[in-house]
Amino acid sequence: MTIQFADLLLPDELHRGLVKEGYETPTPVQQQVIPLAMEGADLLVSAATGSGKTAAFLLPMMQRFVDNRSRASATRALILVPTRELARQVYIQFMRLGSFTRLTAGVITGGEAKSHQIATLRKNPEILVATPGRLLEHLEGGDEVELGDLEILVLDEADRMLDMGFADDVLTIIGRCNPNRQSLLFSATLHHKGLAGITGPLLRDPQTLVINPVREQHPDIDHQILLSDEPEHKELQLLWLLEHEPFDKALVFANTRERTVALGNFLIGRGQRVLVLNGEMEQRERNRVMGLYHRGEVPILIATDLAARGLDVPGVGLVINLDPPRTGDEYLHRTGRTGRAGEHGVAITLVNSLEWNRVEGIARYLRLEFQPRTIKGLESRFQGPTRRKGHAKAAQAARSEKAAKAQAAAKREAERPKDRVRDRKDVGKRRKPTAATQAGLAPPKRSKPDNPPRGT
Repeated sequence: MTIQFADLLLPDELHRGLVKEGYETPTPVQQQVIPLAMEGADLLVSAATGSGKTAAFLLPMMQRFVDNRSRASATRALILVPTRELARQVYIQFMRLGSFTRLTAGVITGGEAKSHQIATLRKNPEILVATPGRLLEHLEGGDEVELGDLEILVLDEADRMLDMGFADDVLTIIGRCNPNRQSLLFSATLHHKGLAGITGPLLRDPQTLVINPVREQHPDIDHQILLSDEPEHKELQLLWLLEHEPFDKALVFANTRERTVALGNFLIGRGQRVLVLNGEMEQRERNRVMGLYHRGEVPILIATDLAARGLDVPGVGLVINLDPPRTGDEYLHRTGRTGRAGEHGVAITLVNSLEWNRVEGIARYLRLEFQPRTIKGLESRFQGPTRRKGHAKAAQAARSEKAAKAQAAAKREAERPKDRVRDRKDVGKRRKPTAATQAGLAPPKRSKPDNPPRGT
């Protein structure tokens, strides 16, 4: 039976916020997480990007704080996230859902002045959204951070935090928190090799929920592949897609900062309105770029993988991988920006001959069926691999046959009588003695009889 948000025991203030934002039916992760979180259980949750997990941990948290006002002045909930972009998105969603409440929140991330953040901490927000590195700097500096009264600790996208090297920082922060707290951990996969080192100190008798496994194909996204050649050819194909594909917002991924800048200059020169987001930008500029994109004032964003985690922008109907991602998980994080909240999305990956094996590996890992795509007039010289690898059984059979042939040839060679040159060259001839090279060792010469003179 599908439940509605109205069926959940949420305060009226939160219901009004849900109605204002157009929330009606909870997503699968929200249906499973919210009731358990409202009961106070520790949770270990595996959920794919775009599944609605932010609201799944915000709503029960806000419900507790609205229903149970606390006189304590310290922070009541801490949400740790891997990137500044994700911290900002969580904060924005809190402000929208809690617009009819009096709850307060603050954001602590790198890239901003510490003095402003200390002022935020002194206001004692009930909910703190932070990245591990900057929060630890404040903790070690004694900058107004008090976690002794913490009631809820959330780790969002924990696998990403581990990939970015935050494991030690996270463990240090956990050690500073109130031990009698509720803890929730969200991760795209529960099989990350470093996850066990965090779940032990973090969770107590957790309930494990696996919802929309990371390798499960997203039903609302069409995955397409477009064969390409050199970078200039890819740029022309990208320009055609942006001019002809229907979308409200498009997100283009490249693998390097230099590539995003060059691509932005190319598209602007061709009359496209685009934004560029990468890791070298100042925080104020990043906020400006994301504001323009979120409001739809500029419909195209070119980004590196730092934006694949944390972007929760409605209306992204098209994701284009100008450069294929390096791993299958990164492919999911990129393409998960579209097809969110039940909307339909399209993900197109441009692939040249040097990138084909990587994309084939991603398809096998995720069990994806890419739809082939062509653009009339912009066809590539590369037409796919000349010879595809067979199935494992066929390959094994071929190797076995080859080994059997080699073994039979070796056996025939062993049974063949040896035909040596030294056995053939002097057959039927008397061997001549070898002359000695040292003086006095030569064989004696045979004396010849004297011939009598003629006529005697």
